[in-house]
Amino acid sequence: MSLKAIVTDIEGTTSSIHFVHQVLFPFARAALPGFVGQHRDDPAVRPWLQQVADEVGCAIDAPQVVETLLHWIDIDRKHTALKALQGMIWESGYAGGDFLAHVYPDVPDQLRAWHEAGLRLFVYSSGSIAAQKLFFGHSKAGNLLPLFEGHFDTTIGGKREVESYRRILGEIGLDGGEVLFLSDIVAELDAARAAGIHTRLLEREGEVAERNGHVAVPDFRAIDLPG
Repeated sequence: MSLKAIVTDIEGTTSSIHFVHQVLFPFARAALPGFVGQHRDDPAVRPWLQQVADEVGCAIDAPQVVETLLHWIDIDRKHTALKALQGMIWESGYAGGDFLAHVYPDVPDQLRAWHEAGLRLFVYSSGSIAAQKLFFGHSKAGNLLPLFEGHFDTTIGGKREVESYRRILGEIGLDGGEVLFLSDIVAELDAARAAGIHTRLLEREGEVAERNGHVAVPDFRAIDLPG
């Protein structure tokens, strides 16, 4: 069965963890209280705030909502509501030229080569789909967004859950043996492999202690695509 698609993670895979944690997260944390105060009643924002309020057990305008979101940023919780709100805040940062998204130097050319070879490219990240599109649309290597056919976030399921990858296969209409998933997290690769998907472990920051049988590579150039 020949390879037809590649699904890639972002943080630690296409892009530096440092950029996400030292640029994007602090920007969102600083802007979040004002953003919530200004946009609490916006139709695109209110459902996410309500989700947080319901989980905490308070009113949507209670200070605990903002306090909880700030705490989730501090502990890097992969909560869908937080990721959606962060994406909205980052949009203003990209639009205002406050920052451009980091991508490793090997990534743009390799993505283009795969795309030109006819491989379908997708993103699966804990960051919201909107944030993913902003990220690749405003990268230091230019607009990489046209290279991707589609995007997936945690609305399809957690990245360490096998069923999430089965849903992705259903969405893109391919069998597991026709898809390769790239990530720097072994538990995510374990879940993808359990769904029948090929895997490659990115070791950008040095060798991972336990590879659990996944083929490890230092960068995109070193990826030997499965036949």
